Amino acid sequence: MSREIRKAAVLGSGVMGSGIAAHLANVGIPTLLLDIVPPSLSEEEKAKGITEDHPAFRNKFTLSATQKLLKQKPAPLAVKENLELISIGNLTDDLEKLKDVDWIIEVVVERLDVKQKLFEQVDQYRKPGSIVTSNTSGISISAMAEGRSEDFRANFLGTHFFNPPRYLKLLEIIPTEDTLPEVVQFMRNFGENVLGKGVVEAKDTPNFIANRIGTYGLMITMQEMMKQGYSVGEVDSVTGPLIGRPKSATFRTLDVVGLDTFLHVAKNVYEQVDGKEKEVFEIPDFLNEMVDKGWTGSKTGQGFYLKQKSKAGSEILELDPATLEYKPRSKMKTATLEAAKQMKTTNQKVKALLYSDDRAGKLLWDIIKPVLLYSAEKCYEIADDLVAIDQAMKWGFGWEHGPFEIWDAIGVPQSVERMKTEGETIPGWVEELLHSEKNSFYTKTDGDRSYYHHGSYLPVEENKKVVYLSRLKEKGNVITKNGGATLIDLGDDVAGLEFNSPNNAIGPEIIMMLHQAIDEVEKNYKGLVIGNQGKNFCVGANLMLILMEAQDDNFFELDMMVRQFQQAMARVRYSAKPVVAANFGMTLGGGVEVSLPAARLQMSSETYMGLVETGVGLIPGGGGNKELYLRLLEQLPEGAKGDLQKVANQAFETIAMAKVSTSAQEARKLGFLRKEDSISVNGDHLLHDAKTQVLALESLGYTPPVRKKIPVVGEAGYATLALGAQTMHFSQYISEHDLKIAKKLAFVLAGGRVPEGTLVDEQYLLDLEREAFLSLAGEPKSQARMQHMLVKGKPLRN
Repeated sequence: MSREIRKAAVLGSGVMGSGIAAHLANVGIPTLLLDIVPPSLSEEEKAKGITEDHPAFRNKFTLSATQKLLKQKPAPLAVKENLELISIGNLTDDLEKLKDVDWIIEVVVERLDVKQKLFEQVDQYRKPGSIVTSNTSGISISAMAEGRSEDFRANFLGTHFFNPPRYLKLLEIIPTEDTLPEVVQFMRNFGENVLGKGVVEAKDTPNFIANRIGTYGLMITMQEMMKQGYSVGEVDSVTGPLIGRPKSATFRTLDVVGLDTFLHVAKNVYEQVDGKEKEVFEIPDFLNEMVDKGWTGSKTGQGFYLKQKSKAGSEILELDPATLEYKPRSKMKTATLEAAKQMKTTNQKVKALLYSDDRAGKLLWDIIKPVLLYSAEKCYEIADDLVAIDQAMKWGFGWEHGPFEIWDAIGVPQSVERMKTEGETIPGWVEELLHSEKNSFYTKTDGDRSYYHHGSYLPVEENKKVVYLSRLKEKGNVITKNGGATLIDLGDDVAGLEFNSPNNAIGPEIIMMLHQAIDEVEKNYKGLVIGNQGKNFCVGANLMLILMEAQDDNFFELDMMVRQFQQAMARVRYSAKPVVAANFGMTLGGGVEVSLPAARLQMSSETYMGLVETGVGLIPGGGGNKELYLRLLEQLPEGAKGDLQKVANQAFETIAMAKVSTSAQEARKLGFLRKEDSISVNGDHLLHDAKTQVLALESLGYTPPVRKKIPVVGEAGYATLALGAQTMHFSQYISEHDLKIAKKLAFVLAGGRVPEGTLVDEQYLLDLEREAFLSLAGEPKSQARMQHMLVKGKPLRN
């Protein structure tokens, strides 16, 4: 039977349930959110005359949950309008509505008896063939389905989302013996392609994969800290980005997760395992005491860390677990740490640190070694293969490398030899790997990865929509490159332009490569994708270069650089072959200017896009003002000239206030995306989707846009824009320098001193833009803003 999820229901409206409902709404799925009817009326409700029959009482929990979605940080909804896709009700009056939904997700309290009772009711109302799943973080999936109908059990499985569901990539799916294989495959495809998740299949064991390994690692770290006398701050200073883990490292992560939540997860394993493993999951006394005191982390304002205001400003203190008193935060400092910080890759850093014998090396070896051994010991008990464990830790805990990838990085034979000398028992299948003269868990052939599995290497199965630029380069697909960018053959006669500069900032080499890329593509390819797989698409132009040229009064050089950038953007806009920009992450300033002239934008759902130049005392100089104005102009109905001022106002407000979208959907609201531009929910599919766009445009007989004159609001419009800025200055919302920047921006967007409705050409607007950019670059206060951004990483308001 062909399956489709057109409508869903979430049962349970707590933080996790409402977050899942929000994520479903974000991808366009209408969702019914149900929870229990409150036990009794509050005094406040009685005073308002609300009765127990009133929907405001009966749906109170779901109503409150949906309102919280609008206030939560980080925002669960991509745009507030998505809330309209969530309808509410309760588990007493509205279960019959389940007959209309294709997927029912249970997210109620973590008690087996409660879940079983709810599923008994669900079984009576659901339609045959509808999928039912539980979001439990560790209760047996099979036990929940006991006693249910055959159709229920055939369509039932676990779907464990990680919190917050919009942002964390991992989705563990846990089938039972009764789950139909086609249901498992459907949910895997749906999870990856529609929900945008990294899907891992787990076995029905305590805490599944990521929480089993992750919690074990956190418990080991706490025990080693207490045993060896390290401080909370010392541990966090070496267990974060240095070894490929998130900035929150160990204890900040626990504060964010919530110590009460962590205790619940750890106890779940403790109660279901024996022997040495049970000892590891035993909760330390200090942790129980912290929870008893209500020190559960970020949500209560204190946990392992406490932010405290002092005369010198705010200070972050760390907890001493031995005394439960707070003290100034400390960091570990060793020679090996300093040396490791200078190394290029995480793998090099981890290897150097784990084989060093100073305090940092000893700590890291003593907390990473047990995790490697535990991952190997539990591998086939909790997962089908080692790849699932590595992916779960990367997608669920934000590790750069999974346990088996780390093991490969430090050398399997070398590390196993050391483990044996320290009296460790090596899992049999790892011994088998070494005896068969295979020295690693993964191998690479022509850029394609294989993994060790029961005596041989098997190809790592991946969604066909995942493109790896690094592998294409390894396979020899580089067309041409320079220090700032690489042109790569993406296959199917489509080329890809990858930025390689620090932070992908745009400088002369990228501008040069843009020209070369268009030349090459117009001759030999069907089209071009501008995209990369760095941390962010592009955080803007090379600010250091602009500041240095301005401070040295090299305005001839600066003028030449801006002209070349503008010319490169014109090449993108008027290329004979379609150009598609694949945006993701931070797409700021010059990154936006590179994207807007493209024939299409293919944007990852998590894209934070904005023309932010006013924050560094400038306005966009590479055509950004003109391009945003044009996009907004295109959205006007035919012949609606009277709305020109409205378009100018919107472009002005967006640029002057340096508005940045909080999602791709918001980027559409701001006018950066047109209706024909597309959004990729799964960021791993972004380059594939962009390439598909290129091929679709080419197959339809792509022709570049025709150069047209642009109507502007002129002097009258400028006066309107300048008056708005002046009013904000009078009200002390903006500084005098902000006003100067705003007036220059208004002049550019209005088209200078011409009558309202005048048609001007693009070059005229670009010249105005360039002149304004250069004049602002020469302003001491703008230079101070640039300097402050480069040093402090945040804007200066002067």
